[in-house]
Amino acid sequence: MNQKSAFTTLRLIIITILAALVLFPIWWIIRSSLMTGPEVGTMALFPSRWLFSNYAEAMVHFDYFLYLRNTLIIAVPAVIFGTSTAVMSGYAFARLRFRGKKFLFGLCIASMLLPPMVTLIPLYIVWTQYFGLINTFWPLILPWMCGGGAFNIFLIRQFILTIPKELDEAAMIDGAGRIRILVQIIVPSIKPAIMVVAIFIFLTVWNDILHQTVYLLDDNLATMALGLRIFRGSYGTVWQLAMAATVLSIIPGILVYIFGQKYLIEGVVMSGMKN
Repeated sequence: MNQKSAFTTLRLIIITILAALVLFPIWWIIRSSLMTGPEVGTMALFPSRWLFSNYAEAMVHFDYFLYLRNTLIIAVPAVIFGTSTAVMSGYAFARLRFRGKKFLFGLCIASMLLPPMVTLIPLYIVWTQYFGLINTFWPLILPWMCGGGAFNIFLIRQFILTIPKELDEAAMIDGAGRIRILVQIIVPSIKPAIMVVAIFIFLTVWNDILHQTVYLLDDNLATMALGLRIFRGSYGTVWQLAMAATVLSIIPGILVYIFGQKYLIEGVVMSGMKN
């Protein structure tokens, strides 16, 4: 019993140290946002004075609510359409029989090996020269309507494969069609996986500075990531204000994670379960 307690204590210490290492950069940003300019460059772990006024001053130059609105204009449709199409695509690969299914699924998996830079230029030409969608939100929203991403399709498919096919067959005997089976049987059974996909899509859109830089040229269309880059470019030497703006920009992502961590944990647990 003593040996077991010692092992538990040692494991707790190791986990605490690792967690501290992961959270230390976030704490460094927060402490820097509450310091004076000269104090930011020191190695002090805590501010000598907690200057919450830095946040009010940063908000004067950092148009937080404009950037938040623009980001949500992209993120909300992307999450809705991306999750919905990922569920439908995953269901098709997991349950339906059609010619070329294995080949198409192989292409879907292979597409995850392509770096974003490979497809950036062809997509840019299509969206701008053929559709004229430069400086609009559409090139950042429409791609999520095409299956929600290869990884998300793969994740949903794997979860659906853990559900016994006998449930589908029983529903068909009762007269249910494919759509009804998907909506009333499959979707409730894979709710944690759906929430995981929705969170992944939201965080991907929130942090996607590459595509947003390419397609959004007007500062009034800037998202949170672009707004933070613009702010750092203008006030990069004023580190306490730059760090305050950074803290403000990560708050929505933290809230989404806090809300969805239950489903993330359930998703990890379910991914290791069979029928």
